[in-house]
Amino acid sequence: MTTPDNPLTAVTHHDPYPYYARLMEQQPLYRDKELDLWVASSAKDVAAVLEHHGCRVRPANEPVPMALQGTPVGKLFGSLVRMTDGESHCPLKQVVTATLATLEEDHITNLSRGCASYLLEEIAPLEPAGLTEFTLRLPAYSVAALLGFQSDQWPALARWTGDLARCIAPGATFTQMERGQHAARELQAMTTRLLETQYSAPLSLLTQFTAQARAQGIGSAVIAANVIGFLLQAYDATAGLIGNTLVALGREPHLPHRVRDEPTLLPAVLREVLRHDAPIQNTRRFVAYDEVIAGQPMQAGDTILVLLAAANRDPARHADPERFDPARQPQHCFTFGLGRHACPGETLALAIARAGVAELLRSGVSLGALAGEVTYRESLNARIPLFRSSYATPSSTA
Repeated sequence: MTTPDNPLTAVTHHDPYPYYARLMEQQPLYRDKELDLWVASSAKDVAAVLEHHGCRVRPANEPVPMALQGTPVGKLFGSLVRMTDGESHCPLKQVVTATLATLEEDHITNLSRGCASYLLEEIAPLEPAGLTEFTLRLPAYSVAALLGFQSDQWPALARWTGDLARCIAPGATFTQMERGQHAARELQAMTTRLLETQYSAPLSLLTQFTAQARAQGIGSAVIAANVIGFLLQAYDATAGLIGNTLVALGREPHLPHRVRDEPTLLPAVLREVLRHDAPIQNTRRFVAYDEVIAGQPMQAGDTILVLLAAANRDPARHADPERFDPARQPQHCFTFGLGRHACPGETLALAIARAGVAELLRSGVSLGALAGEVTYRESLNARIPLFRSSYATPSSTA
């Protein structure tokens, strides 16, 4: 059995968790000279980094990645609340958080079940190739519906959101960058048109977000960018959550039947998947000034790779952490972060995933063989299963 070469290749390894466990035991916070970054893996060190005032989401001297500067994606990137620090972050984060808090979980779930049903008809036959398409498309379809986009726009929105996500992800290829630039232009145009007609859907996520943002004096360009941000933020994390839940159900022979018979069990299963097999395995923080962080002296400009998936299995935080246990008493899971940049979309992701998995189970999808056939989409931070041996480029299936 192979072992990951480093924390980045661990993301798509068939079982990275023994490797993470060794890191936590032997060097919970260390400097990786080959990767030229610090690596934090224990719950204590991950929390210390995420909550430290000197750890930023972007380098102080490069708020927009060099490769994106002066491009449509770069302009959008620089306005995203998840990618900014400083004075502009707080009011924008408050608006995003407040807007998402107005959404009722049952409303999201019901709307997403409709999207899932629509999608199942669109990509039939489902197995096995369609499962990958289902997991990738449903988050974008659901958020698009919440924003007020029409159903005939969902496929294009999903495709462009996938291309944009690939473009801004660490390690993007030249082709992915080109596709992402096109996607940014198309998403900007479609979002602008929707903003111009938003009052026809007064209860949509877009209308509520826009009203609150304008009340805070936030400009139209930033509003449009963060409307796209709703699509983008949900894309990888929710696709991974749906896919990893299907993998977990495939590995637990009696669990799918229990979930079908007891639908109220599914939310607990999803929360345990978030901890046990996190869809977002790591994130990065950038040291703004010379400082001691988690007990280690660091210098301005240092990068810290924060292993969320490792911290989720820290035995200091969770008893018997390797065991998949939906009945586990709820404790903090690092998958959605911590501190001022904690993701406010946890309820949204869980509701979409709940709807998607429930519809798949209702459709009678066979999960028994999934555990042995899964590979993972190439990524340096997202763990998204691919339910087929031959997989086309992500943009063609998103």
